[in-house]
Amino acid sequence: MLALLAAAIGNFAVAADLMDAVKQRGTLRIALEGTYPPFNFKDAKQQLTGFDVEIATEIARRMKVRPEFTTAEWSGLLAGLQSGKFDIVVNQVGVTAQRRAVFDFSQPYTYSSAQLIVRKNENRGFKNLADLNGKKLGVGQGSNYADMAKAAAGVQVKTYPGAPEYLQDLATGRLDAALNDSLLIPFAIKQAKLPLKAGAPVGEVATMAIPFAKGNPQFKSEIDKALSGMKADGTFKRISVKWFGIDVSRAPMAKK
Repeated sequence: MLALLAAAIGNFAVAADLMDAVKQRGTLRIALEGTYPPFNFKDAKQQLTGFDVEIATEIARRMKVRPEFTTAEWSGLLAGLQSGKFDIVVNQVGVTAQRRAVFDFSQPYTYSSAQLIVRKNENRGFKNLADLNGKKLGVGQGSNYADMAKAAAGVQVKTYPGAPEYLQDLATGRLDAALNDSLLIPFAIKQAKLPLKAGAPVGEVATMAIPFAKGNPQFKSEIDKALSGMKADGTFKRISVKWFGIDVSRAPMAKK
């Protein structure tokens, strides 16, 4: 009898889905940086805002639960998700084979490419990472762009907690260039009010999606249903155009 009871409990645990916990709790625990404009950041009143914040809030509304936001540095987001501190990370997480081995992902929700950032008076014509051989390149710690930069031969890679720090070092000449998301760059430069400009696009188009713990098919279905509904009724496009002027759910041509 004890063996049967243990087996029954084990089967229930296996069958349990993250969606059950979310519904019972009444909240969707969402993690993001909060320092990554225009995706997620704090406004003048110290309220979280940005594209990812609006998308995540709408997902929670369609799942009929409340959004509960937590902010952390990028380097701690996926570790926190893996340890169960959050239900999802909505922070432009690139879908990679390495991450798929650890997490399940929603359907893609944005597409972008890596792009260089240079000083406004830069005339050395950096067209790709090979052109930065022997040069100093700033990137966000733990980001896809850090991995991309470190894989480039001869590039002196410096990592930073976020964009404001490396943009400042770039403007003052401590770096030769920086690397980040093509969607972020125009907004970041405008906010920083520094003599910088967008440089050449680098690499292929990246697919961004929402990661969560593996083995939760009902939860994945609800997340994808919310995203599909937003795309179908125009809500996603409205939010996207507000922050970027384009629909970022449409994949652009790959850039080399």
